[in-house]
Amino acid sequence: MLIRQIQQYVGISCLVIIAACGGNKQQQPGGMPQGPQAVNVTTFQVEATSASYNDLYPATINALEQTEIRPQVNGYITGIFFKDGQRVSKGQKLYSIDQQAYEATYQQAQANVAVQEANLVKAQKDANRFHELDKYDAIAKQQVDNADAALEAAKRQVEAARANVRAVQTNVRYTTLLAPFNGTIGISLVKVGTPVYAGQTILNTISSNDPIAVDFPVDQSSIYQFTKMQQEGSKAGDTTFRLAFGQDIYPFNGKISLIDRAVDPQTGSIKVRLVFPNPKDMLKPGMTGTLRVNRTNSDAVVIPHKAITEQLGEFFVYVVNGDKVSQVKVQTGQAIGTNLIVKSGLKPGDVIVVQGVQNLREGASIKVVPDTTGQKKP
Repeated sequence: MLIRQIQQYVGISCLVIIAACGGNKQQQPGGMPQGPQAVNVTTFQVEATSASYNDLYPATINALEQTEIRPQVNGYITGIFFKDGQRVSKGQKLYSIDQQAYEATYQQAQANVAVQEANLVKAQKDANRFHELDKYDAIAKQQVDNADAALEAAKRQVEAARANVRAVQTNVRYTTLLAPFNGTIGISLVKVGTPVYAGQTILNTISSNDPIAVDFPVDQSSIYQFTKMQQEGSKAGDTTFRLAFGQDIYPFNGKISLIDRAVDPQTGSIKVRLVFPNPKDMLKPGMTGTLRVNRTNSDAVVIPHKAITEQLGEFFVYVVNGDKVSQVKVQTGQAIGTNLIVKSGLKPGDVIVVQGVQNLREGASIKVVPDTTGQKKP
């Protein structure tokens, strides 16, 4: 009985093992597991082509000449001789400061000159008389020397008095403030009767307005190009530099005036200054706009914008290598319609993916399929 139970148990165990082995064979139907499928893409071969476009730069309008009007003497404003915001000419009278105290000091200085000149005349006569007596040995040598010393001192006193007159006269002249150059004056910061202090009180600001400067930063990699444009100069009707405010284009063209002396080490850029005519006073210092630099490149690399992917502020394209792709970083330039200029990262002959980029990653397998969108390539 026991032997029969053991034989039944062994038989059941064998069936379980056979069933398990058979089950494993069903879970592994023959063949190796398949890898990731290739991504269907369309491609574009990069070529060098001629392109006209605008490089855009943030620009700031500045006056070529600008200065604050400050008094050089203390006093009270007694007159204002212009209207706020008007154009003024060099040498035009702007402000006057109470000059009564300075006039009185000036008259006193002139009187002192007269006194010192009279003393000089007396000292000269004394010296002449003592020298005449000295010829006949009728006076002590010490008295003659004293007379000569008094004469020299009198001469120095006259010179000092005259210098004081010139200094006081300068203060009198400073009580009238004149325009230092042709330009536009701002809104007066003082009124008649306001006390002002030499070198401290700002009365107004005057700035030149025609021509006017437009400053913009340029990356150090572009310095050579702008230096070359500066050396070549601009011709009549040259539209290389245009100024825009939104959709409005300033009607006059600019030309390069100067390039700053050094690159800013913090930003890696340098300031370039243009000069624009401003006959109608449409441009004001402090305004901001967009500078358009017209470019024509006969060997530009232009690709469809949809080929570009962005990651953390950097731009990439997928370049085809056989049946796989590699991600390549590019530096982009100006957009031209639905296309984009690439400044670096690609060269003519490269083949890039233009459709299907959203499904790609570095080293992904691809399958090139025909472009069925019908879109015209650059």
